[in-house]
Amino acid sequence: MFTEYKNLPNNARVWIYQSDREFTSEEIEIVSVKAVDFINQWTRHGDDLKGSFTFKYKQFLILAVDETFNTVSGCSIDSSVRFIQALEKELQLDLMNKMNVTFKDNEHINIVKLADFQRFAKEQKITSETIVFNNMVATKEGFENNWEVPARESWHKRFLV
Repeated sequence: MFTEYKNLPNNARVWIYQSDREFTSEEIEIVSVKAVDFINQWTRHGDDLKGSFTFKYKQFLILAVDETFNTVSGCSIDSSVRFIQALEKELQLDLMNKMNVTFKDNEHINIVKLADFQRFAKEQKITSETIVFNNMVATKEGFENNWEVPARESWHKRFLV
């Protein structure tokens, strides 16, 4: 069952999908309708899940579920992955490539291959102060407080000079 993102508890589980390009306004509308429909049908072994979604920077789609209502199972996670894959196919974008890394250059969002990120770090075009997006966060609280952080505070620090 769909609920507004702001109504989810801080310990709600999140999955962050970064797009290989910005969503258009039309695509955000399409995804929003489809996400509400998906969440309203999302279940764990027949029991409803209480979930939501949000967008950030027109580049990230965040799917969330309130596990205090019902916990997710492998099957319910699989169904969310199929939902994301269907969006990828319909909109011709890549939301699940874990080898893409995103970082900020002032207010501009950059998405690069991991190898390029490593090279930029070696060339010191990316430093410990560069704002990166830690898509490994697992909760709403983590997303809101530890997602957009300096590289030195994220797993990205292993690539810094």
